[in-house]
Amino acid sequence: MRRLVLLSLAMIGFVAAKAQTVVTITDADLQPNQTYNWTKDNIYLLDGFVFVDSGATLNIEAGTVIQAKETPTTGDNASALIVASTAQIFATGTADEPIIFTSELDDVNNPSDLDETDRGLWGGLILLGPGTIGNTTPTTGIEGIPVSETRAIYGGNDDDNNVGTLQYVSIRHGGAALSPGDEINGLTLGGVGSQTTLEHIEVFANSDDGVEFFGGKPELKWAITAFCGDDAFDWDTGFQGKGQFWLVVQATDAADNGAEQDGAKPDDNPRFAAPTIYNATYIGGGANTPVQGDFANTNALYFRDGTGGYYGNSIFTDFAQKAIEVEDLEASKGVDSRQRMENGELSLENNLWFGFGNFTALNADPATGIIRFTPGGEDTTCQFLIDHLANNGNQLVDPQLRGISRTAGSKGLDPRPQAAEATTGLAAYPTGDDFFTATGYKGAFNPAFSTTWAHGWTALDEYGYLAEPTGINALTEAGFVLNQNQPNPADAATIITFELPETADINVYVTDITGRIVKEVVNGTFNAGTHNATINTADLQAGVYFYTLAVGNSQITKKMIVQ
Repeated sequence: MRRLVLLSLAMIGFVAAKAQTVVTITDADLQPNQTYNWTKDNIYLLDGFVFVDSGATLNIEAGTVIQAKETPTTGDNASALIVASTAQIFATGTADEPIIFTSELDDVNNPSDLDETDRGLWGGLILLGPGTIGNTTPTTGIEGIPVSETRAIYGGNDDDNNVGTLQYVSIRHGGAALSPGDEINGLTLGGVGSQTTLEHIEVFANSDDGVEFFGGKPELKWAITAFCGDDAFDWDTGFQGKGQFWLVVQATDAADNGAEQDGAKPDDNPRFAAPTIYNATYIGGGANTPVQGDFANTNALYFRDGTGGYYGNSIFTDFAQKAIEVEDLEASKGVDSRQRMENGELSLENNLWFGFGNFTALNADPATGIIRFTPGGEDTTCQFLIDHLANNGNQLVDPQLRGISRTAGSKGLDPRPQAAEATTGLAAYPTGDDFFTATGYKGAFNPAFSTTWAHGWTALDEYGYLAEPTGINALTEAGFVLNQNQPNPADAATIITFELPETADINVYVTDITGRIVKEVVNGTFNAGTHNATINTADLQAGVYFYTLAVGNSQITKKMIVQ
């Protein structure tokens, strides 16, 4: 932690910035039924709890920085942005210009002033909607905000509601405590509906949970929670949404479960949590990290309070303690998650599990097993869970991630798997569902792709945790050249130029942000010299793509924009 010099660095950063004006925002500055536009030429400083109030719309331009005061002048215990249940937010960043929510102590022009230990410097981002919740009442106040605040009430019966858009949004250094043990999550989603767009979202170094879901049916794709002090993902009270391409990276000083998953209140509520998750990669705080202080790293997955749900084609690795606990209560205590599993309402299919302290066996033996049994449960051997994992394609296999480093500046974090089992024996994807992208691999990242969707817009990349894209040096040192496409951004077509030092068998192709090949440009033998190729982009949706020159096992990849 480098807090001692943060104030001076922040002031230097503001002076050196591009003449940006710091605009302080208090709750009084945003009124109901109004539209507000925040632009990247300003830095917006949240002072206290700021509500996007009933009927209001907040538009945030790509590249905008929103900072928050550590000690508000308003008397609130923290600074946070809360989108009320009938309001909307449209925070539409890009891979080149993400939208950043962070502390006032964070100089975003200096990637080395803060790191993964700097948590709790402000509150967080909260989105509320009128979705269905599995609670004792159909509406309730959101966690982390005083119960007297009626604008923080969420819930209803509209699971298709649209709270707006979060795209390419990085939420950093939040989780301030309102009182001992009562912190704010990095991103809180309460009653958010399926029409809300949630893509490419990072929560970095939050003091509490990274992302927490309360009811509703939000759909979250390309999500990262890194170095959070409690659970990385947390769901509760009837969350029935979807997720794909989720990355968890936990710290060695503070972390609990990879995901803590609660069903409902009470446990037998007919509306219980049952989301569907594919292609997660959960990396714990280290299989050999001592359990002490704020570092528990209890389970990779913890299912309780009658939750259902589904994980498929995912990777869970490098946790200090157990892999999984499925709560198993005495029969007299009502519905539990074990019953959900036995009823087919909780399922884990075709996942890879590896690296859980000294626990290596598929059993619930306290000394050797990767399964944690629930004290007082009906089945202390957890045979129901052993059978489920064994019968549904789960394997205790090292995914062989290319690199697990938790050190800023090391460029040693590369979560792409190399094991053969990561590309074989996959669970089928839902048919007729346009949310899920069918892949040929397990985990959040394509092992065959030379870069990842986390590059370019995240704190993980900016602070130097992520490894450089692979395969570039081998070709460039041999004299191969891949030039930037022209024009870029492309409209109907664009031209790429590549130079070969010798005759070679090459392949040039275009992939989308997930690594899926969408176009093969050229494939064959080319003589030494300079060559041009035209890429027809008229049939591609607007967005970020990558084009790759592949020679043998080596690649050069560049990014292009289609407008």
